[in-house]
Amino acid sequence: MTRVSWTDQENDLIVADYFAMLSDDLAHVPYNKAAHRRALLPHLNSRSEGSVEFKHQNISAVLKALGQPWIQGYKPAFNFQMSLADAVARHLAQKPLWQPKSVRNSERLGVSEATRLWIAPPPTLSNQPEPKELEQTQAIAQAFNVAGRDERNRTLGEAGEQLAFSHEKAVLLAAGKPDLAKEVRWVSKEDGDGAGYDIRSFEPGGRPRLIEVKTTTGWDRTPFHISRNELEVSKAERENWTLLRIWNFAREPRAFELRPPLEAHVSLTATNYRASLH
Repeated sequence: MTRVSWTDQENDLIVADYFAMLSDDLAHVPYNKAAHRRALLPHLNSRSEGSVEFKHQNISAVLKALGQPWIQGYKPAFNFQMSLADAVARHLAQKPLWQPKSVRNSERLGVSEATRLWIAPPPTLSNQPEPKELEQTQAIAQAFNVAGRDERNRTLGEAGEQLAFSHEKAVLLAAGKPDLAKEVRWVSKEDGDGAGYDIRSFEPGGRPRLIEVKTTTGWDRTPFHISRNELEVSKAERENWTLLRIWNFAREPRAFELRPPLEAHVSLTATNYRASLH
């Protein structure tokens, strides 16, 4: 039996329905997948329930590649067509203010002076995804400028910095260093951008910690932007500077740290140039 490709209209319908479920899922509002599927089927071109279920898994894969949260009950299935990625991008473009409630309201996370992050080792070459998955996620991330989108999302960035600020205070308080905890500064908020880091904290022994925070709602391998100034400060303050990558922010924020030189951990690609007239 010949497979009939999904039309743009079908893709738009199933993507919109998926996002309706995702919004409920992230807000911990009960919803019924079967009921959603039954309501959707009459509007599709004689699709089977199995094909709809697999398409949901494809949408999860697209969202993973785009650095977005996905419905955990629909395990990402790769080798999707680019037309589906286009449909997800269209949906996000039509709803530019859509983002998980946990990003809009960090109080949902219970952020306080006692909040601590779960910090693990960074991703490595030894634990990277299968080649086909990695290739497709990287291609989608580049095509839709995922790193640039996160960089422009000021609400997400500020929420991540707030969580990092609280984490640093909590670590020092737990170490019996309340005097140092009081000295932790949210530099980017108090002084503005330009320092080359967002949080000025301390090791329990008193050594400074200059922390640049990069936050995403996506998975741990979602690409991110780093400015020339941040890179230069990381080199000048090599002993004190660290990059804190917060991921999975929409559900249960987790993090890892990257210490200079950054080239040992990531591939740096120039994305723009300063032009001066002759």
